[in-house]
Amino acid sequence: MSLLVDGHNLVGKLPNLHLDDPDDEAKLVLRLRSYAARTGSRITVVFDRGMPGGRSWSLSGGGVDAIFAPTGRTADSVLCERIRRARDPRRLTVVSSDHEVIEAAQRRGARVMRSEVFAEQLEPPVAPPPAVEEEREVQLSTAEIEEWLELFGEG
Repeated sequence: MSLLVDGHNLVGKLPNLHLDDPDDEAKLVLRLRSYAARTGSRITVVFDRGMPGGRSWSLSGGGVDAIFAPTGRTADSVLCERIRRARDPRRLTVVSSDHEVIEAAQRRGARVMRSEVFAEQLEPPVAPPPAVEEEREVQLSTAEIEEWLELFGEG
């Protein structure tokens, strides 16, 4: 599956990630790499405010391509352009809650997943704690008691 992710839109929907954090992009990419490893997905994430713009070689890898919008453009415009250029948009899932991006994806027949829905799927499922067996009082038969007394004495 190929995912095209509106990066800063998703950051705003995740607990423990904040848009005012200077490392928010790197932290999101780490989460996306983990998701890609679990699911086999190929992910392109697009962020605003990149200098000079384009692919970030330092953030890309592990199944994730990190793209920054060049000066004078927004991540939304880059996302819409990528949706328009997609060879097979029906095999593309666009992750965004931005109306313009959602409409562009729907016009091309791409699947859409709102950022808040994807945010819930991004973290690995938490395994339930192992079941704890209840302590039971053991009842010994008279024969078992006699056998223990023979083995260990009456003392």
